[in-house]
Amino acid sequence: MRKHPNEREYWDCVSELLADGAVQAMRLLPQHRAGVSCFDHSVLVSRISWRICRALGLDERAAARGGLLHDLYLYNWREKSTHPGVRHGTEHPAIALANARARFPLTWKEADIIATHMFPYTPTKFYHCLESAVVSTVDKLCAAAEVLGLVRPWAERVPLPAAPEARQGCTP
Repeated sequence: MRKHPNEREYWDCVSELLADGAVQAMRLLPQHRAGVSCFDHSVLVSRISWRICRALGLDERAAARGGLLHDLYLYNWREKSTHPGVRHGTEHPAIALANARARFPLTWKEADIIATHMFPYTPTKFYHCLESAVVSTVDKLCAAAEVLGLVRPWAERVPLPAAPEARQGCTP
């Protein structure tokens, strides 16, 4: 497999998150199309957002981490019995943010990315940084690509790096 020259830098940004059991549990949750998990979707959003923010001179670390955690809601949104009383479309960003804050220290940009990623569907949750707008836009494009069958599950495309706990942290 040919690697992008900056690929290790991306993995360094998210290795701590990838080693977490809750993030790995997203592999078991369906996303926008059969065969594409919440984990697959989140990694795709994270990697594309990281590359775009890096190219634009924005905070690629926040985009990578916020993008990976943006759907950390940890229930099967397709089965209402797993989240009674929760309106998934509008409420899952707050649930994902609470779950992420309970597990990781977040920067204000990472928190904003998670909280606002459903704008304009959640019109009162407008972006406070450009990284949030990038991740939100990439999220919608990835969802559309998944629904149209243009995206294969992440595990079929690129294996995750071995021993994420041995990787160095990403510098802010």
